[in-house]
Amino acid sequence: MDRLFSTVGLPARERFNYWHDVACKTIIEHDSRPDPPQAFYAAIDHGVVGNLRLLLFENAPMTVSRTARHIARARTDDLFVCRQTAGALQLEQSGRQLILQAGDITLLDPMLPYQAKFLSGSKLLVLKVSRCELEARVGNGRDLVALSIKPIGAEAKVISEVLGMLPTYAELASSGVQEITGNYAIDLIAISLALSFDTSSPRLSPAKALVSSLVRAAVEARLTQPDLDTDQIAAAIGVTARYANTVLGQQGTSISRLIQERRLERCRAALEDLFQEKRNVSDIAYAWGFSDMTHFGRAFKKRFGISPREYRRVYKDLGVRPPRTLQVCE
Repeated sequence: MDRLFSTVGLPARERFNYWHDVACKTIIEHDSRPDPPQAFYAAIDHGVVGNLRLLLFENAPMTVSRTARHIARARTDDLFVCRQTAGALQLEQSGRQLILQAGDITLLDPMLPYQAKFLSGSKLLVLKVSRCELEARVGNGRDLVALSIKPIGAEAKVISEVLGMLPTYAELASSGVQEITGNYAIDLIAISLALSFDTSSPRLSPAKALVSSLVRAAVEARLTQPDLDTDQIAAAIGVTARYANTVLGQQGTSISRLIQERRLERCRAALEDLFQEKRNVSDIAYAWGFSDMTHFGRAFKKRFGISPREYRRVYKDLGVRPPRTLQVCE
């Protein structure tokens, strides 16, 4: 995990305003109030494990609210999985109220209003999970927000402990291990949410969840191969293409769609990278396995709303990602 922000070294009167500005610009827009202002401190660490973005918050007591006003300006396809690491946090969303204590887990939807009160000694791990990936496993995420998942019982304890270890994987694991671990973590989150809601089992059995994770890792490791196809991925993990696509179909995707989606994400990241600003768009596309620039341009615009060249220009001029077309879960 890398340090994104800390109040250490800042004058006391500037700490909260500086923190609030950083949090709104880099994480999510919200209103907040410290309690008391003169004693405020905060630190934010961030990292990535596979498809998960990790944020670790440590801060003095304060109240946070995300309102309809913030949501009206937002475009996001993420859900927030919260695991309290230390201290306590009071949350309210969709008429549900709960108190998170160390080891507890819950789900927040940033496209719904919520309120949070951080108590003394609070330390919170937030996992930003693709809405489509999680809802493919558990159904509508809005039915599952603000449920208290406590580490009571063998299954819940294991899930809480695994999520708590994710920051370590962000620091030490190879990209291949991170990809597998990230997908495995999403499967565990789906299991915990389904059990807490007392609904039917998650859509993937453990065996199918493993196949899904292996497929995603195999795709990630081979994205640069222009001739990569469904049969190669299936052969790499030792299952038939039909079975692999059946498993992914339960998550609303397929091997071929997954290959294109991950290639587009890699190209998007390269277009944002200032160290690659002198590379031609075509060089980036070919490097990540695209062989037809017309196809690449159309696919990129469909996914992100603007052409690759426009995306690079807007990102460079504004320093932030252009408004993104919301991903439609199929």
